[in-house]
Amino acid sequence: MTTTPRARFAPSPSGRMHLGNLFAALLAWLDIRALGGEMLLRMEDLDPDRCKPAYLDQLADDLDWLGLDWDLGWQAGKVAYQQSHRTAQYEAAFETLAHRGLVYPCFCTRAQLHAADAPNRGDDMPVYAGTCARLSPEAVAEKLKTRRPAYRLRVPDETIAVCDRHYGLYQENLARDCGDFILRRSDGLFGYQLAVVVDDALSGVNEIVRGHDILSSTPRQRYLQRLLGFETPAYAHIPLLMSPDGRRLSKRDRDLDLGELRARFGTPEALLGWLAGQTGIAPDTTPRSAEQLVEHFSWDVIRAHRENITVTAE
Repeated sequence: MTTTPRARFAPSPSGRMHLGNLFAALLAWLDIRALGGEMLLRMEDLDPDRCKPAYLDQLADDLDWLGLDWDLGWQAGKVAYQQSHRTAQYEAAFETLAHRGLVYPCFCTRAQLHAADAPNRGDDMPVYAGTCARLSPEAVAEKLKTRRPAYRLRVPDETIAVCDRHYGLYQENLARDCGDFILRRSDGLFGYQLAVVVDDALSGVNEIVRGHDILSSTPRQRYLQRLLGFETPAYAHIPLLMSPDGRRLSKRDRDLDLGELRARFGTPEALLGWLAGQTGIAPDTTPRSAEQLVEHFSWDVIRAHRENITVTAE
């Protein structure tokens, strides 16, 4: 039986989309439309301190204005594709892992983690040294009296490889390169790694296009997929858009957000054509609709821009 290609765009409603978010959404949309598949929209609002309800409608409106439509997923008033309403699904996966003895409580503070005598990953996160994995049941019981723990997944001394459609082979040794990672925070919220794996699997996503900054998470996610009996999607990680001064575009800095871009370009065709020309998707910056860009889309073209892409506001 042939499986329908299904991709997803999964923004975090923590602010207005910026140009880097748009680039990721556009490539995911072009890829799945070129494959004749389905697009799903999921709102990744796990963290209530960062994610605000007002941005849900704004994100959907921006995508709709751009012509980046979706076949399945979030709509106003419907919460099935909104992570903050999917705790039961994450709880079930967590309990499956816990019952197999793969989960343990961690009482380390952030300061302790950064002070640990362990190497750092490229994203400046320390590799967890396994401190709490060695606690006795008595020590755990004592610590539970005064502190709520996070919960970590035990990882093996095993190298997990990913064949990325853009960057090629990427691999990490889980024990050496990331260590036991968090499945649930001390405040009870589930971690990104578990949530995204569960959501992609249960919604039938089999094509994932996302930023290069997430590539290092993929071995962990592949390991979780294996433990939970999920299929592994095809991955394509894409170059990050950078400002001329070398900074990565960020919602925090309001770099070229969609409000500014919509006002400046006036039409979605003008904005998409400019972005396509700047990033090499199209040969020039002629205004084009999202549908018109499908015929220009090619992973060979994207591979020709392996380094971070600098965009200017001029």
